[in-house]
Amino acid sequence: MALYENVFIARQDVPATQVEALTKQFADTVTGLGGKVTKQEYWGLRSLTFRIKKNRKGHYTLLNIEAPAAAVKEMERTMSINEDVLRYLTVRVDALEEGPSAMMLRGEKSDRPSDRGDRGDRGDRWERPRRERPRFGEDGAPSNEPTGDEA
Repeated sequence: MALYENVFIARQDVPATQVEALTKQFADTVTGLGGKVTKQEYWGLRSLTFRIKKNRKGHYTLLNIEAPAAAVKEMERTMSINEDVLRYLTVRVDALEEGPSAMMLRGEKSDRPSDRGDRGDRGDRWERPRRERPRFGEDGAPSNEPTGDEA
């Protein structure tokens, strides 16, 4: 059987419980046609890059699917009919990811060192020297003569 990753975006005004119900409905569609959903991840309510059908945010959900093409086609047809689904994308992959996806790991602190490496070679920050403001004479032209309050 083929392996697929599917991400769909539900409307912002739909409660999270209804998004879970939608996810279960789509998973049942796949399993009913001989496939199986190996992973479901709810990524939460996130801002959209641009407005879609007057929505600025959406509930993102990831499904990892192992199913025949007909099951995926039926799931996509169901998603296109459902008015709560703003967008969906299904991609065929060679292997499914084990463990949490990159979106789930994004906010977590990890034990691995950062990509930037040790920043100890930078030393302490130093104060920037202040630039003197140009002084203006009575005629409005710049002047280097001290004003009365500095003398």
